Amino acid sequence: MLPNPAQTPPAMHVTGNVTRPYELPRLRTERSAMESSYDRTGGNDDGFSGKYSFIRKEGDALVIAELKGPGVIQRIWTPTPTDQPLEFYFDGEATPRINVGFRDLFLGRAKGFPEPLVGHGGGGFYSYVPIPYRKSVKVVYRGPVMQFFQINHATLADGADVQSYDPNWQATAPEPAEAAMRLLGNPGAAVADLLARPESKVETVAAYKKLLPGKRVTLLKRGSGGRIVGMRLGPASALAGKERSILLRISWDGGRKPAVLCPAGDFFGASWGEPAMRSALVGSDGETSYCYLPMPFDKSATVELIDERTEGQPIEVAASFDIASGPRQKDEGRFYAVWRRENPTTLGKPFTFVEALGHGHIVGVSVQAQGMTPGSTPFFEGDDQTTIDGVLCMHGTGSEDFLNGGWYDVPGRWDGRKSFPVSGCLDYKKHMGRSAGFRFMPYDPVVFQKSITMAIEHAPEKNDIATDYVGVAYLYSDKAPAQAGTVAPPAERKVADPVKVTFAAGWNIPIRAFSLNNMQVSKRDERVGDRGVRFLRVDAEGEDVFGQHVLELLCDVPASGDYKVQIEAVAGPNRGTVQVFSDEMATGPLVDLHAATPAVRRTDLGRLTMRQGLAPIMLKLAPSGDQKRFGLDLVTIELTRLG
Repeated sequence: MLPNPAQTPPAMHVTGNVTRPYELPRLRTERSAMESSYDRTGGNDDGFSGKYSFIRKEGDALVIAELKGPGVIQRIWTPTPTDQPLEFYFDGEATPRINVGFRDLFLGRAKGFPEPLVGHGGGGFYSYVPIPYRKSVKVVYRGPVMQFFQINHATLADGADVQSYDPNWQATAPEPAEAAMRLLGNPGAAVADLLARPESKVETVAAYKKLLPGKRVTLLKRGSGGRIVGMRLGPASALAGKERSILLRISWDGGRKPAVLCPAGDFFGASWGEPAMRSALVGSDGETSYCYLPMPFDKSATVELIDERTEGQPIEVAASFDIASGPRQKDEGRFYAVWRRENPTTLGKPFTFVEALGHGHIVGVSVQAQGMTPGSTPFFEGDDQTTIDGVLCMHGTGSEDFLNGGWYDVPGRWDGRKSFPVSGCLDYKKHMGRSAGFRFMPYDPVVFQKSITMAIEHAPEKNDIATDYVGVAYLYSDKAPAQAGTVAPPAERKVADPVKVTFAAGWNIPIRAFSLNNMQVSKRDERVGDRGVRFLRVDAEGEDVFGQHVLELLCDVPASGDYKVQIEAVAGPNRGTVQVFSDEMATGPLVDLHAATPAVRRTDLGRLTMRQGLAPIMLKLAPSGDQKRFGLDLVTIELTRLG
């Protein structure tokens, strides 16, 4: 049951979205800002050394934030929690009201910090427990070195009725945790009752339409005020796709331009054409795409799909909408979604998610970043930067940090598709130079009174790496953002799959199989000549139980076709021969890597026909001459699509 606003404790009024998610469209008066450990010199030391991770020292403690009230801390994030204490001092008090192990803050076992308002995944740890303060709050870390952190907060109008944090708030106000559990606890589940105003009635309407190439269909048309509190469309895979040729178009109140004009797959969180997002608010569950961001309108609403394919089979579209009664309130903004692509990004300037004038707040973003160099993603070192009403109010510490993750390309962290209730990694594929993710902000909306520019860098420093960026921004505003209702033509929307992909064998390339007997596989990091080299070492002797020694790797390719296969390997003593096989037939030359002096060598292994996705590459190893022990030191595998 939803709580009665009149009975909500003052401490929770400052973040009504926790208690009352139906108020997400309500325009706000607070000022959004963020404290973080970013490098003040413009460099990339955003927490590695801890140099910029505190304001000052107090004895053996580090003061990491000191905020004036009335206000509320809305989000705390780190990828580097420790067991050292984190303390929160309110209103000049000498004793902290919150004293908790930094790591415990995010694990659901600290008093006042329940799951799912806290959590972790993708390399990051986050808390969305609202921490209000009437006069001030000081956050102190009692450890020798604080590294990466971000603290989002909102400053309220002077005199706002705010009570400072009560450690027993769960006992006196259980509703916020209950509402959060419903909203965040089962991503993809229908939550229309949480998003409809208490006085509203909710009806569900369905539509089944056949979508043809070059045509459009209307899925919903309403002629009186209300709000969409749930939208489900399918089939998800057909609405996505690499061409980005199916557009979602949503119009409010007879507006000249639509409020949403976005490739349908990207709106629902696709990753380079594949459904990927599964958050609490937007995503896909199987073949059903869904959105649970409330969308109020004054007098009319139209939802359409536009098919800009030039050919293809009809798509049988199934849609359903949860519609709540009652028009948009006077203090609510309209919902907008802005799709933008920069390919390539502009050198010297960050990628811009959205620019807007007026009064509103951003509640979510997604990003797909495709580098130009395979096997490398340094552009994801870039920081988010948000300018509100002409002032830079938020400066982050890294792209995956902005998305609640951490440590991209580290196994078990930001290294593949992972969705959590409000954030996640849509994909990380180093060999393709790709990284993508999302973050929704139901509890920490980024509020602007006059204007906003939300952007993100595409390099560790100076935005000097040209990259292909695609972003979607979700927001509420009293005015349409600059690029709402516009979208690039089909040829400029489609996914640009890399022609070349590079797999770092010594890092994280999957091994499908290797010889059963007489073989050892390890990873090494050594100096070869004047170059530091990380490689996969294979040592063998004699034969395998089935004959010639084998090493089979799984290489993820972006598109089906014929590929040239090249490797970088360390030639040297005790290195043998290598050859590519397919169906027990050699498909390229026998390459001899035996040499007196170690040296990195690039070698052409021939051609393979490969299907999109994980494709096996079978390497057979043999001695060079009369060697008893032999092997392969594999640095990279490089695949180049032909034709």
